[in-house]
Amino acid sequence: MTEIDTLKKDTAYLSIISNTVLVILKLVVGVWGGAVSLISEALHSSVDLIASLIAFWAVKKAVTPPDTEHDYGHGKFENLSAAVEALLIVAAAGGIVYEALEHLGQEKVPEMLHFGVIIMMVSIVINLFVSQRLISVGKLTESQALEADGLHLRADVWTSVGVMLGLILMEFTGWAWLDGVIAIVVAMIIFREGWKMVVDSTMALTDVSLPEEQENRIMAIIDAIPEVQGCHCLRTRKSGSYKLLDVHVLFDGNMHLAHVHAICDELEEKIREEFGAFDILIHPEPADTHEPETKASQYELAKKQEKMEPSN
Repeated sequence: MTEIDTLKKDTAYLSIISNTVLVILKLVVGVWGGAVSLISEALHSSVDLIASLIAFWAVKKAVTPPDTEHDYGHGKFENLSAAVEALLIVAAAGGIVYEALEHLGQEKVPEMLHFGVIIMMVSIVINLFVSQRLISVGKLTESQALEADGLHLRADVWTSVGVMLGLILMEFTGWAWLDGVIAIVVAMIIFREGWKMVVDSTMALTDVSLPEEQENRIMAIIDAIPEVQGCHCLRTRKSGSYKLLDVHVLFDGNMHLAHVHAICDELEEKIREEFGAFDILIHPEPADTHEPETKASQYELAKKQEKMEPSN
């Protein structure tokens, strides 16, 4: 296991520890004081804990080397964990709304609100530290699972701030209905966060291309080699933190095969130097006898061939 793989696992484990502590603290104080807003926060942290466990499993699975059943490795497990986490967040938001609606008409202000305020302050500090760690390591290692977990916890900071301010207002105003309203606002924020994660994880699972600026940079690296006479049909995708591409590169048709192979090796090295781990497939073609083509033309040709094939 590499140092990066160990860093990813240790960071995921940190999230598990912090969420376990927060679930226990929020649930104990919420049930003791009867504050539904704190109980909803405990439920939210429970979802965070489940998500952290899934992220830990995904990160551990994603670093498993390729095998006979997964030729391109196991990176998609990270994308899958992000999708599951997103669905859990959306479900948690619905549960919080259901619970909050039953408490909108309550007349009694929850007890021990000052303990709730202290717990929320502790939650804010812990989540600020852990989320920053998760996001920074996620970006460094290009782990969607860790970055998603970090963004999730960063959003929790704002919900915790809202709950804390609501508890303070209830303490000084005696408005018991604020408890349910705060919980509903928390649920709306959680739902918005979960929906965005659903969209992002779906894009990754359906093999969306790398950002246009990255593809343009890859094309520029290829074109910068003097022996290269052009390139086209660049296709890219991601599998967890692992990137994959295939591209057609034009060479002089009289160039020796060994020379072409050496240049392809050089291109792969340059791309990996800038973008990190990359599965690269280069299709060399003779420039003088090559007919112009693009990704779009390839797709059109594939569609025509599919129509021509006899149906079973």
